[in-house]
Amino acid sequence: MPTYAALIYTADVDWSDPARAETTAAYQEFGAAAATVIRGGAALYPTATATSVRVKGKGGEVITTDGPFAETKEVLTGFYLLECADLDEAVAVAARIPSAWSGTVEVRPVIPM
Repeated sequence: MPTYAALIYTADVDWSDPARAETTAAYQEFGAAAATVIRGGAALYPTATATSVRVKGKGGEVITTDGPFAETKEVLTGFYLLECADLDEAVAVAARIPSAWSGTVEVRPVIPM
């Protein structure tokens, strides 16, 4: 079966903050309900903890900067790897991810490597 990445875009918040406990519980409920198709995933810390890496040409100078490349209203805050029969099933599962109700979930096929 194909694998799909469900990329979660929401407001840039710290999901480890106890104030987010209600939303975390909703994610735990989703995880239990979709356990048969979830193959992996994680929540990400806020973009302030990110380091962007660029290289000036192959083998060139490595340049790092703090934070994300661009400021946006919604940022990548987590992901799931879903093994589904087809895109329709992956979309149906993604629609149940709590962030789909207030943010965006991008579903993208994964290329096996």
